[in-house]
Amino acid sequence: MPAAPVFVSSRDNPLLKDLRRLSQDSTAYRKQGRLWLEGDHLCRAALARGLKPVLAVFSESFWPQAPSEWTQAAIKNIVIADALLPDISALESPAQMGFVLDLPAQAELLPDRACIILDRVQDAGNVGSILRSAAAFGFGQVIALKGTAALWSPKVLRAGMGAHFGLRLLEGIAPAALDVLQVPVIVTSSHQGSFLHQQPIPMPCAWAMGHEGQGVSDELMARASLTVRIEQPGGEESLNVAAAAAICLYASSLALRAD
Repeated sequence: MPAAPVFVSSRDNPLLKDLRRLSQDSTAYRKQGRLWLEGDHLCRAALARGLKPVLAVFSESFWPQAPSEWTQAAIKNIVIADALLPDISALESPAQMGFVLDLPAQAELLPDRACIILDRVQDAGNVGSILRSAAAFGFGQVIALKGTAALWSPKVLRAGMGAHFGLRLLEGIAPAALDVLQVPVIVTSSHQGSFLHQQPIPMPCAWAMGHEGQGVSDELMARASLTVRIEQPGGEESLNVAAAAAICLYASSLALRAD
């Protein structure tokens, strides 16, 4: 059972400074080797996957009513003055609790697994949304090439809504590392290739999702076994990359069930 909580009331406390960096700096997790999960949804998702928080942080007003599932979850509990909550939050309305977790080790690339390749996808919301789709449709491995938004950044964590904890995540990967893949690479394009709904989709496969403006790089395009596009009868030129990913992964899940 955790010891009695430690109360923090000073903005100069070193722990608060670390939490501030974790919540507001997209790459601070790499330097500290830790993650800040703010709010009950992300914290519940972590616990559901069997993760053990290093710290649980509570506001002073919430601590007396905090449920035991929170107060007994971490090795150590910290209670901070309510006035300090905005200092450790990137949200307009700061949550009253959060967890600090050790950063998971970089996963090993499994060459035969259904996966998603993120090629310089830079918007954190898009990346988090794609991770949610990956988890929902059975693509358990995500390979983020160099130039992609930091996978464990606070904004991507919030957009992922807990999907991170059920995925094998690899980030900062060089394109040459894809040489080991044993599954076909499928590239999406807004103007070339077969229509998705008319094309048999191999499974397992690796879906490549490219930069919001530039699309998939020429180097990755050269690795593609198949290029597909999504029919848009409404006449739009292109889809948001996260929306396109959801459609493609859903199509793959249908193909898998059909087999």
